[in-house]
Amino acid sequence: MVILFSITTGILLSGKTYAQKDSIRLEPVIVQGFVPVKFMSGLKVQKFDSTTLSQFKFRNISDLLSLYTPIAFKNYGPGQLNTASFRGTSSNHTAVLWNGLNINSPSLGQTDFSTIPVAGFDQLSVQYGSAASIVGTDAVGGSILLGSSPVNAGFNASVGHQHESFDNYQSQVSANYGVKLNDIWKISGKTNAYYGMTNNHFPYSQRRGYSILPSETFQKGLVQDLFLQSKNDQELSAHIWLTNNKLTIAPNELAGRELTLTEAYRTMLRYRFKDLALRTSWVRDIIDYAKSDFKNPDHAVTDKFSNRIEKDFQWNIGTNGNAVQVKAGAEWTHFRAKLSGYKNPLITENRGDLFLLTRFQVTQRVLLSLNLRQALITRFNPPVTPSFGGEYILIQKHFYHLKLKGSIARSYRVPTLNERYWKELGNPEIRPESGWNREIGLDQTYQITANQHLTTSITGYYNRIKDWTYWNPARNYRVENLKQVLAKGIEFQLGWKSNYGVLRSGANLGYAFNNSTQEKSYDAYSAEIVGKQLVFVPMHSGNGNVYVLYKKWKVTGQLQAFSKRYSTFDNSQFLPGYTLVNMLTETTLNLNRIRLLIQGRVDNLANTFYLNVRNNAMPGRSFALSLVVNYRSTKNNFY
Repeated sequence: MVILFSITTGILLSGKTYAQKDSIRLEPVIVQGFVPVKFMSGLKVQKFDSTTLSQFKFRNISDLLSLYTPIAFKNYGPGQLNTASFRGTSSNHTAVLWNGLNINSPSLGQTDFSTIPVAGFDQLSVQYGSAASIVGTDAVGGSILLGSSPVNAGFNASVGHQHESFDNYQSQVSANYGVKLNDIWKISGKTNAYYGMTNNHFPYSQRRGYSILPSETFQKGLVQDLFLQSKNDQELSAHIWLTNNKLTIAPNELAGRELTLTEAYRTMLRYRFKDLALRTSWVRDIIDYAKSDFKNPDHAVTDKFSNRIEKDFQWNIGTNGNAVQVKAGAEWTHFRAKLSGYKNPLITENRGDLFLLTRFQVTQRVLLSLNLRQALITRFNPPVTPSFGGEYILIQKHFYHLKLKGSIARSYRVPTLNERYWKELGNPEIRPESGWNREIGLDQTYQITANQHLTTSITGYYNRIKDWTYWNPARNYRVENLKQVLAKGIEFQLGWKSNYGVLRSGANLGYAFNNSTQEKSYDAYSAEIVGKQLVFVPMHSGNGNVYVLYKKWKVTGQLQAFSKRYSTFDNSQFLPGYTLVNMLTETTLNLNRIRLLIQGRVDNLANTFYLNVRNNAMPGRSFALSLVVNYRSTKNNFY
């Protein structure tokens, strides 16, 4: 892959280049966010534009990420549990942040991505590798960053519906609005409500001798964002995200059916005045689980109260735009958990974080970041987590840009509440996981012609994690620190765009090699699996998206491929690799202020047979048709 990257670079530099004939100078735009992405120099960060998000309007976030990133998702079936394996780590090693707040379940330590629809946020970025010094706990394999953003003045409303095969459907109603209050203040907001059903009742009960686990999932939610902004760089915002997800497995079998009801109440209030930012939030996660008659479900409630303060500083150095930026802050979090499986009926815990993030623009070509975080946790002593990253522009021309970047960072993961407080199997003395991640990469952009643009990146990483927690079967599945895991690999991504007026086209291709193995064992049981690939982590994976846009018609082809995944720790059994192909066709119709967006989609076009996690067949070919009606007012700007 390195050779391929070098050859591509050589061809590009030796070929004929073209400058843009008609250009418009764009003034720099400063985006002030609560997630400190600007301090992630040296790390790989992938951002998604609004066009990509709108294409997945009726789908969950894992559908998008599996087609554009090398993240492997462990999907038990449509609408069922869906967790992430990021760079060969487990589902507990991916931090999911909503407006800077970690929303992983405190009891489970992970996020079920089937409950996170794309309709729930405006901004999406994926940060690869360890970023504990910036993000905090759980960011061992990577982080998924969700955000809310203000809207322009005026009024924009839409209503949409998607109907799929097997009587699946999704419906959404949303409105964006903004108004100027006076010469100083403006207010804007977004309201979005969604509802849908994912039905795993197929017209067949088996595929190639494997059973299909029937299920029904009902999902609904409400998103509300409000922003009050002033000309003197002051902002107050309020955010609410309510979700309800009801999953019933084997709904027609009274004796064997299972119910999992998950609810989340996420609320946040943020205030910023110039370089000072404050945030307070409350999140409640509820899980009800029942079998058979559903009369006496297990009821679990966890509350998370969080407060954060941070201050930015900047010192300019010289006259060439060189500067040092510093973000200093602290965060305090209080947990309250009521679970029937715990030794005590009520568990409370306090956690704190002190962090110092720095960004140093040494020259126009050199950018450095040095970050530090110390977590403080009741009855725990997490390690100090530093990180250092840098970027160096090797080549900078008007048509070609080549950048070298790298980082080294310490990571940690606080054990979940289940791992510490579960009856008999929990371990209050369990140690936090910690590790070191090293990575290096090259990014290049190339203006091939006046109408064609190419981007490529290649990244290699080496991530060693100590004290990996493990529910030890040799001790009746009591949780212990039993593993040392080494995840190493290479990721390659390529993007190409072409614009010839009414005819536009583009492609995004990705490949990842991941070797994730247990490096050391701490008991006789796990000694035999040293050096084996971790379960359900594919060694090879790839994805691709190719589109052609002619006038108002767009056709997109999507592909994702995975090598075999081992289903046992000794690698004696595995699930075969597979390749899936999807096709999308969409068009828009403009009727004055009303716009109609029509999309048709075919998933698993080749009707490929494949297994995922369980030995249950996944669905075959399916179809979806959606319509979105959008109304937009003529006013677009506040000032």
